[in-house]
Amino acid sequence: MRGGQLAENSQTEPAGETWNPITGCTKVSPGCKHCYAERIALRLQAIGQPKYANGFRVTLHEDALARPHKWKRPRMVFVNSMSDLLHDDVPDEFILRVFDVMHAARQHTYMALTKRAERLSRMDAILPWALHIWMGVTVENAEYAWRIDHLRRTGAHVRFLSLEPLLGPLPDLDLSGIDRVFVGAESGPGARPMSPAWATDIRGQCREQGVSFSFKQRGRNRKRVTRTLDGRLHRETPSVLTPTRACSPASRPEQLLIPM
Repeated sequence: MRGGQLAENSQTEPAGETWNPITGCTKVSPGCKHCYAERIALRLQAIGQPKYANGFRVTLHEDALARPHKWKRPRMVFVNSMSDLLHDDVPDEFILRVFDVMHAARQHTYMALTKRAERLSRMDAILPWALHIWMGVTVENAEYAWRIDHLRRTGAHVRFLSLEPLLGPLPDLDLSGIDRVFVGAESGPGARPMSPAWATDIRGQCREQGVSFSFKQRGRNRKRVTRTLDGRLHRETPSVLTPTRACSPASRPEQLLIPM
């Protein structure tokens, strides 16, 4: 059991960072239908933001690679909130350069999330995993649960699942080798509904298999959003994520808000 004893954290909203050495993506599965990153990128392109001159086409940003070095205090960093690090249009060499920066600026803890689980498997042997680099895959419904198998086989020291937007039930999850599970409903324009029963079932499976469970939110717009499930917050951290494996106790966030 990787997760070990589960600890309930405080309700403080943490301050995190996003780091986007790559922007732009393409849709690969139903969870991409209402991509928040695409909406933001096209909006920024429309107002003339230079970084988004290409809109949502995959674009490499050499000038953004060194950004983590400028943050001296340890931070939780979400890698490529506006893209997918493992997108087929991103060269292997550039992905390795991103990993090089994560290794060099090791005062931070990094979370990388992908829907390209097959490429993650193909590159695993050459990816220089470290204790402060977390890897996750998105699974929006049972049809894409196979992504978990690819993640499980990697050498990542901390593995997490983002079940967001949760679009259907996920019965019979095999969570062996998984440390954290984040669940959330879709939000924003055209958001598809999530049944609370899907989330409570996943919570039960996490309990049974000793994996930490965090519930992000449900509600299709900002006015109706709630971060509770069955009337309580769920923001658990597995004991495996000690300061030596992540960031320092003073900087480790009690909850990490993972973009879709």
